[in-house]
Amino acid sequence: MMTGSDAVTRARTRLWCLGAAIVVFGVLPGCRRPAPNRLQGYVEGEFVYVASPLAGKLEALYVERGAQVKAGDPLFALESEPEKAARDEARQRLEQARATLEDLQKGKRPSEIEALEAQLRQVQAALELSQEEFARQEKLFASGATTSQNVDRARATRDQDRQRVTQLEAELKTAQLGSRLDQIAAAEANVQALEAVLTRAEWALSQKRRAAPQAGLVFDTLYRPGEWVAAGKPVVSLLPPQNIKVRAFVPETRVAGIHPGDRVRITVDGLPGPLIGTVSFVSPQAEYTPPVIYSRESRGKLVFMIEIVFDPETAAQLHPGQPVDVLLGP
Repeated sequence: MMTGSDAVTRARTRLWCLGAAIVVFGVLPGCRRPAPNRLQGYVEGEFVYVASPLAGKLEALYVERGAQVKAGDPLFALESEPEKAARDEARQRLEQARATLEDLQKGKRPSEIEALEAQLRQVQAALELSQEEFARQEKLFASGATTSQNVDRARATRDQDRQRVTQLEAELKTAQLGSRLDQIAAAEANVQALEAVLTRAEWALSQKRRAAPQAGLVFDTLYRPGEWVAAGKPVVSLLPPQNIKVRAFVPETRVAGIHPGDRVRITVDGLPGPLIGTVSFVSPQAEYTPPVIYSRESRGKLVFMIEIVFDPETAAQLHPGQPVDVLLGP
């Protein structure tokens, strides 16, 4: 049978255990509180998407996902038969124009004035259209609705039409005046116009084969051989090591002490020691987590994003999306 003294002793023991538990559970959250100079961050990668400005079937893919490439290494090739045919045609027309120029330099030939006038009206109409198209492409490029390749293509067409107008105007003057020098000048202008056509055809052919613009990791390949690739659609995405960075968010109370060029330490799961990085950017724009109104009481939730970069060897150890800890200060 339990005596009165035993009941009192057991009650005191329970109260002591309950008090000890309260103390332990009250201390543990404080132990888990992160250090004030430690921030949570993540690895971010800025990819380089390699595409062709021309459409075509993917003929060859020279790289695989996960491979390392150097600047200039071939990445892929699109079907290029139409571009090869256009280049060959332009080359033959240029040879013909050069032969005509050589023939005019040897002796005078009669001209058909009415035919030349009709041809001149035709190319003048074509020039007006190409000038309007070039102006339209420039406006679209300024608004970001088109690519620089389309602007270059419109400019080349306009220049070609201008050269053709110059050629026919000179030929018409030659026919009217009977001057050999004007006939030769027209033939020279024709040669220059066809040289521009050949340059454009060779450029279009070169765009069907793309090489790595810089060294990096082949992060992904977006098409397979035999698939149709639309103009401007990326086929390969590269991740250069210099494009790997860490992003973290600094409390408002500490952002004034952080400047571009400051060195920080980064700890990553699985690596034995910290990595050394350099602050490259401190955002001038504040963010709230969660969004609240500005007030003195809520400034503790105000944070600023910073970006940290590394040398290529260090950056190669990081992977986009990887969580990290950022250690500020010495």
